[in-house]
Amino acid sequence: MIIPPAAAEPIFEIGGIAITNALVNGWIAVAFFAILALALGRMQMIPRGFQNFMEVIVDFLLKEIQKVTGDEKRARAFFPIVAGIFLFLLFSNWLGQLPGTGTIGVYGVHHGEVALLPLLRPAASDLNLTIAMAAFAVLASHLFGLRALGFVSHVSKFINIRGIFQAFKKGPIAVLVAIVEFGIGLIELVGEVAKVMSLSLRLFGNIFAGEVLITVMLGLFSFIVPIPFMLLELLVGAVQATVFAMLTLAYLTVATDEHGHEEEHADDHASEHATEPAH
Repeated sequence: MIIPPAAAEPIFEIGGIAITNALVNGWIAVAFFAILALALGRMQMIPRGFQNFMEVIVDFLLKEIQKVTGDEKRARAFFPIVAGIFLFLLFSNWLGQLPGTGTIGVYGVHHGEVALLPLLRPAASDLNLTIAMAAFAVLASHLFGLRALGFVSHVSKFINIRGIFQAFKKGPIAVLVAIVEFGIGLIELVGEVAKVMSLSLRLFGNIFAGEVLITVMLGLFSFIVPIPFMLLELLVGAVQATVFAMLTLAYLTVATDEHGHEEEHADDHASEHATEPAH
């Protein structure tokens, strides 16, 4: 029994670039959805059969996204990213449970040691992939925030110099509050980096741990006993895909919300009621 290493194993090279077994699994998932997209691109005006099934899935995902965003416009804008991430992770995680994934391969030298080099490995068990996906999710949230709020308003969430200058017109207490908010904004910048690490390590840790567990169980028991653990990994794969996609959706939604403007509007509304004469 050989426990899989944390790093994905390279199995061949293209132009001097190492191609890992996890990357191959990712390519299989991409190829699957590319073929599916081409097939659905020839949709008929009156859907039937498989087309009906896909429309149900798309409609369900769109409604779930709209529950978080609160409006259809943002739901449709976020749909390609959120649904794409969810379906890719779900398919690639479940693909990792196919017989032979992680167990069929050839022996070779990996990091100076002789080890089994599986031909296939779950894509999300490679930290490189999970970091790239997490960085993309956080970057996408900022790009949508810039487009929805404008450069100044979005950047002011993290570096609120404008708030300090505006506070000088309101008094020393307002200036002090603005300075504190400026410091909190800088902490938020660190939080953006933490989002990438949290997203990537959570997904990688759960999928890689599942791969190790299945390998150990197959090493101890060849038949029957590993089946419940494999079914459990199907559930874990679905949960992790959902968590990653929902957190991405939350980042996108928060980045496009104008919290500052809403608070100012609420304060103005409250002050208007406070100054109204009693009847």
